[in-house]
Amino acid sequence: MIQSLAIVILASGFFLFFKANLPQKIFSEEKPKSNNVVIDSLLLEAIEEEKVALTGEKEERLTSKEEKEDEGEVIIIQEEDLFSNESEAGFKGMVFLDYFFGRLYQLETQSQGRVRIAYYGDSMTDGDMIVQDLRKNYQDKYGGSGVGFVQITSESAQSRGSVTHKYSSNWKVQSYLNVKRPLQPFGIGGQVFFVKDTVKPTWVSYQAGNIRNMTTLNTPTLYFGRSNNTRGVVEVVTNKDTLRKTLQAYQTLNKVKLNNGAVKQLKLHFVQADSIPLYGLDFSSATGVQVDNYSSRGNSGLPLSLFNVSVMQKFQKELDYSLIILHYGTNVLNYGSYNYGWYTKQMKNVVSHLRQCFPKASILVISTADKSTKYNMTMETDSAVTPLMRAQRKYAMESKTGFFNLYEAMGGKGSMVKWVEESPVKANKDYTHFNFRGAQAVSSLIFKQLEEGYVAYKAEKGKDGDEPVIKRKERTEQTNKVQKEIDTVSNDKME
Repeated sequence: MIQSLAIVILASGFFLFFKANLPQKIFSEEKPKSNNVVIDSLLLEAIEEEKVALTGEKEERLTSKEEKEDEGEVIIIQEEDLFSNESEAGFKGMVFLDYFFGRLYQLETQSQGRVRIAYYGDSMTDGDMIVQDLRKNYQDKYGGSGVGFVQITSESAQSRGSVTHKYSSNWKVQSYLNVKRPLQPFGIGGQVFFVKDTVKPTWVSYQAGNIRNMTTLNTPTLYFGRSNNTRGVVEVVTNKDTLRKTLQAYQTLNKVKLNNGAVKQLKLHFVQADSIPLYGLDFSSATGVQVDNYSSRGNSGLPLSLFNVSVMQKFQKELDYSLIILHYGTNVLNYGSYNYGWYTKQMKNVVSHLRQCFPKASILVISTADKSTKYNMTMETDSAVTPLMRAQRKYAMESKTGFFNLYEAMGGKGSMVKWVEESPVKANKDYTHFNFRGAQAVSSLIFKQLEEGYVAYKAEKGKDGDEPVIKRKERTEQTNKVQKEIDTVSNDKME
């Protein structure tokens, strides 16, 4: 009895001691970090700088501006003096896509040439989501085939249905998400790849998928950068045939055609190719429309500012993009404030930089989608969604780009809850990302707005005959007369 009482007293003493010294909550309420999600370093820096600026502790940037790399001969592009009279609430900026529409018009009327689109995005376009359907829509209507440019490795390779993509595990990869000064300039997709193992085989393989218009790998062409290595060879295996191609890495950007026609699959073995920067393969057809997917999880869009202008202009000379699409926002939400002025400012700089990288190409900004968060046990639109969408619309307007309001297009406030919970289900249970059905719906909405802009372009084109310059002022004024009442209602709703 005395022994039992002593144990109780001793246990009570330990409890009182630890209660006074333990934290109030043993388990953090913060969401655990996922190993599959990487937030780009420039976004983290920008968020930290903004927090410091808001508290008044620092007025200047935390990090000094990076020294500019010697870019060689670079074409400096002057931005056109374009304008749009659209109201802010109804802004679409289709007038700023005239170059893209002009190239599409040439393809449609002359049935020759190629129109190419580069689609830059975050996890929303992972696994070719949204992009593969946009590609299919354009190729169905205007011709063309092939999955386009595919990098050497990809974090979403296993979830991609438009191409079966496999590779060995011994690749060294540098990404613009977490490296500012790569060993060699980043490629068109924001990464650069190196063979890091000279003993074990280093390989990559591609096989065409079963999606309409993407059932063959058209004229496979490998792109790579400059190196002093003169021994590099790539062995190309197609069916039972093996060809050896020398990697002549003399120029800033080099290419080697691996097959003159279309193949169903191929495998590449890289031999003595160490130090040669590799970028990826192009599988596009020579005519029609091509849409390339450059998605990277955790991307805010800011890393695009790390592109080397000279290298990108050489890519542009080869690939000839008519339209650059920027689809970001998922990773910018919920950084701790509803003031996204810093993001507007920095993305304006990104757009300006891209205009130097891809001369003449039109640019389209796609806003954040709706995202739901639990408030008082109920899933509702996250309170940061609308402020971010407005910041994205603002930088699109000030940068004179096209703008697609995905948040409004999918239904506005509360729409993500409906996409997740109503039948048919179009989004995942994270209330952030779309499933394949939802991605297809989003793609259709984007395609619909672009087609409406193209119809307006052709209507004005018909008035001018074969004159390539569109009377932008007249077109935007006419559009505004029709849209005025809708814009007013939309503005009241947004406010």
